[in-house]
Amino acid sequence: MKENQNKDTKPKQIKRIPNIPKKPQKGSKFNIFWVYAAIIVGLLVVQYLFTSENVTKIDYTTFEKEMLIPGNVQKIVSYKSEDIVVSDVYIKEDKKNDPLYKKYASKNAFNTTSKGPMVSFNSPSTDALDKRLEASQTNAKVPLDLQIKSETITKSNAWSGLFVNIVIPLLLIIGLWIFMMRRMGGGGGGGGGQIFNIGKSKATLFDKESQVNITFNDVAGLTEAKVEVMEIVDFLKNPKKYTNLGGKIPKGALLVGAPGTGKTLLAKAVAGEAQVPFFSLSGSDFVEMFVGVGASRVRDLFKQAKDKAPCIIFIDEIDAIGRARGKGSMMGGNDERENTLNQLLVEMDGFGTDSGIIIMGATNRADVLDSALLRPGRFDRQIYVDMPDINERKEIFNVHLKPIKLEENIDINFLAKQTPGFSGADIANLCNEAALIAARKTHESVTKQDFLDAVDRIIGGLEKKNKIITKEEKKAIAFHEAGHATVSWLLKHAHPLIKVTIVPRGQSLGAAWYLPEERSITTTEQILDEMCATMGGRAAEKITFGKISTGALSDLEKVTKQAYAMVSMYGLNDKIGNISYYDSRGQESFTKPYSEATARIIDEEASKIIEEQYQRALQILADNQQNLVKLAEKLLVAEVIFKEDLEEIFGKRAFDSEGTELLADIVAVDDQSLLASGVTDAIAPSTPEEESK
Repeated sequence: MKENQNKDTKPKQIKRIPNIPKKPQKGSKFNIFWVYAAIIVGLLVVQYLFTSENVTKIDYTTFEKEMLIPGNVQKIVSYKSEDIVVSDVYIKEDKKNDPLYKKYASKNAFNTTSKGPMVSFNSPSTDALDKRLEASQTNAKVPLDLQIKSETITKSNAWSGLFVNIVIPLLLIIGLWIFMMRRMGGGGGGGGGQIFNIGKSKATLFDKESQVNITFNDVAGLTEAKVEVMEIVDFLKNPKKYTNLGGKIPKGALLVGAPGTGKTLLAKAVAGEAQVPFFSLSGSDFVEMFVGVGASRVRDLFKQAKDKAPCIIFIDEIDAIGRARGKGSMMGGNDERENTLNQLLVEMDGFGTDSGIIIMGATNRADVLDSALLRPGRFDRQIYVDMPDINERKEIFNVHLKPIKLEENIDINFLAKQTPGFSGADIANLCNEAALIAARKTHESVTKQDFLDAVDRIIGGLEKKNKIITKEEKKAIAFHEAGHATVSWLLKHAHPLIKVTIVPRGQSLGAAWYLPEERSITTTEQILDEMCATMGGRAAEKITFGKISTGALSDLEKVTKQAYAMVSMYGLNDKIGNISYYDSRGQESFTKPYSEATARIIDEEASKIIEEQYQRALQILADNQQNLVKLAEKLLVAEVIFKEDLEEIFGKRAFDSEGTELLADIVAVDDQSLLASGVTDAIAPSTPEEESK
């Protein structure tokens, strides 16, 4: 029985051998530049060999008798060759056909009379030659002005002259031509030259031989998006599972999300998991300086994909070619981008649903894409890749902290709470910046404070303790920031303050840092309280000094946008009513969807809202002026104060006990903008000393 089993298993092993993917042997590719080189070499050979002259050697006496005395010499060119002087004699053109000179005439390869020297003779030196020529012509009574004299030149080796005069210029011209062709072809040579491959697709193919190592296990967070994308992979692996029930495999899926959320990473994971050919390219790869190249590359891409089906085509930043047609194009012009998009639309609608080709696209500007590209039958589904929530941020931290040497007991949950609104790319940058800060401080491992300093550095900018600020300016900044802190601490819906600083950082001279909630919707009361807290800085300056400054530029910018949004976008104003003039498609950028009378009402209501909150902030600070002064004086001494310092002055915040969990955010109200230099304040991150509950 054992022998029979061995006999049965051996053939199976032999059958599996051909299924192992083998790398195709790369043969020598024909390059057309070798043809060009052969043609040039041939031309050089013809130029040098076939046009070379065989000059007849004669003695001076024959030259004098048959050429010089009769007056048939056009010129004499002499040059030194070894120890003698060689003189080439050129005969006048009208005398070359004289029967006397037939025996001297030289022919080239094309049987035509050479235009070079006819004969040559030797002389011991140029001085001796000049004397003999003068004596011969004087004896023949040739007038002095008609006498022929020798021209002396320095003649180099024939091959070196050929190289200098012909080869080097030709090589320079050829090199310049190749450089221009490659630049016009988008770089990178190839078989046949880039100019002949310019219409070919630039897609990178990933298959079994060049497998991507990234899988879905390497993608942290994005739970819902991964489910959608994994289903696309399952379409290609088990198509009958869906077609047996009468379903059709989707033709395309579009990944939409903010920059850095992981759209391209998801596509790489698809390439690693699908085990099918994966074509990857960007939208800009279709753009070229030549007309018709984009459409040609689209055709070639789908031709390759059909040969490799089932497969996936991934086009990153598809908005480069997928913009809505008819916008921004010149009147009567031939828009190459539109031609490329038209060809893409035709190709996506041209293959059947059972062809096994799935198109994946990625963009963070889905609002500018052409509606024909987004319709069912082309991109059947749109997968939204949102910013990660707190649990997903924790998973992302676990991925990016693996190569970093951390101190013991680093609380990843705390780090996740400190970074709401951070994308995956932001978190990766944060981890790297923390490691750099730890190395700069010569730490043996990355500490919790290093991460908090990294957050400050990334969002708030570089700390500038040496910035020159006068005492009056510093006092104004301190009261300004204390005003923000006081009003926000006493308002119910305002974000509770976690830190206040008057140390310049980045483009701001001071900042107040808060603990906002992660919420999806905002009520009218919450917006008004935030506006009031934002106006607290200017109100504190007014109450304390009786005057205001330009330091509230960024505050005014923020509240102005909030007020106009309340009135014209969110329908939160009683006079305008439940109307929104927000254009989500951006199609009314040059026109207003309301009349001039309505515009006047919007301006009045926005100004009214801002002024009401300013007066409200003035009243709050007037009622708590003593505590405001205490906070500002403490800030002038310490430069940085935290939540505990506010609790000592104002007591515990009553609103924190209502059960709402507060998460430490990276959002701040910046103040004291550098108006003189034309810049506003930067948003800065908070650095709490205690972890949030």
